[in-house]
Amino acid sequence: MPKFLILRFSSIGDIVLTSPVVRCLKEQVPGAEVHFLTKRAFAPVLQHNPFLDKLHLLGERDEVPWTAMRAERFDAVIDLHHNLRSLRVKRVLGVKSHSFRKLNVEKWLRVNLKIDRLPRIHIVDRYLETVSAYGVRNDGRGLDYFITPDEEAEGLAVLPPSHRGGYIGLVIGAKHATKRLPDRNLVTLCGMLKQPVVLLGGPEDKELGEFLRHRAGELVFNACGKTGLNASASLVKHARAIITHDTGLMHIAAAYGKKIVSIWGNTIPEFGMAPYPKSPDAPPSFISEVHNLSCRPCSKIGYGKCPIGHFRGMRDQNLFSIVENVW
Repeated sequence: MPKFLILRFSSIGDIVLTSPVVRCLKEQVPGAEVHFLTKRAFAPVLQHNPFLDKLHLLGERDEVPWTAMRAERFDAVIDLHHNLRSLRVKRVLGVKSHSFRKLNVEKWLRVNLKIDRLPRIHIVDRYLETVSAYGVRNDGRGLDYFITPDEEAEGLAVLPPSHRGGYIGLVIGAKHATKRLPDRNLVTLCGMLKQPVVLLGGPEDKELGEFLRHRAGELVFNACGKTGLNASASLVKHARAIITHDTGLMHIAAAYGKKIVSIWGNTIPEFGMAPYPKSPDAPPSFISEVHNLSCRPCSKIGYGKCPIGHFRGMRDQNLFSIVENVW
C-alpha cells in the first residue's frame, strides 16, 4: 500500500489549490494512504478532508516533527511548496520525491522585464503534474473544501434577519495592500450593489469592515472576524455570488462552485492562480483588471503600497463592470 506525504506549508488559498491532488491520489492509486504536512495555523483548511488519512502539523515555531515523519516510512514525498524547508524534509526522509514547477524564472521575467514566457497552465494542473507518474489524472471535479454541519450553522447564525434571504459576499481583505481596492472604491461598490452585502475577511479586516458598514449603510453586514475560518467558509458557500480580491477565500468560493468576480491589482491571473472551475458547467468567473498598464504586474506577491505611487491598478478598476458581472 503506497504511502504519500504531501507538503504545502502555507497559506489558505495555496492549500485549497492542492485539494485535487489529495483527492485524485486517494481515489486513483489503489490502496493509497495520503498524509499532509502543513503549518499549525492552517489545520482548519484540511482537518475535515475525507481523502486525507492523516494530517501532520509543524510545531509552534514551525519545527518539523522529525520523529513522527521518519516513523511513517513514506514511499514518496509530493512537494507542492518547493522551498528550502520542503527540500530539507525530502533530504532527511530520503525517499522518492516529486516537486511542482514554480515557474520562478518565468515570473521574474514577467515582473521585472515584462517578457511573457508564462505557460497558460493553472497551478492546480502544475500540482497534478507531480503525481502523473502514478497514473493520476485530473478528474475534472475542481477544488474541495470541507466543513462540518456545526461550522456551517455557526457561520449562518451570525447573519442578521435582513441578510438571511440572500446576499452577495464581498471579500475585502488581502495579505498585501496592492491586492486590495482603496477604501473609497469599496464604499462605492457596496452602494452600487443595491442589495444585502456580507463583508468577509479575518480579524485583521474587522476595522475596515466597520468603516465600510458605517459609510455604506444598512444593506452591508460586517462578518469580518466574527467567526473562525470554516464558519466564514459557510458564509461563502451560501452567498449568491462572491466579489473578491486575489486571496484565500476566492479559492474557497471556487471550491463551492460559486459565481466569482475576482479583482486583480499588482498580480495577474496568468501567474496561474485565477479561480479554478468546479466543473465544466460551473458558473463562469469574471476577471476584473486594468489592462494596458505598463507597470503590471509589479510583483508576484504584493506590496504594502504602490511602488510607483499612482495605484492605478486598483484605483482605475471598472466598478460598473464588476457589478454588472455579479448577476
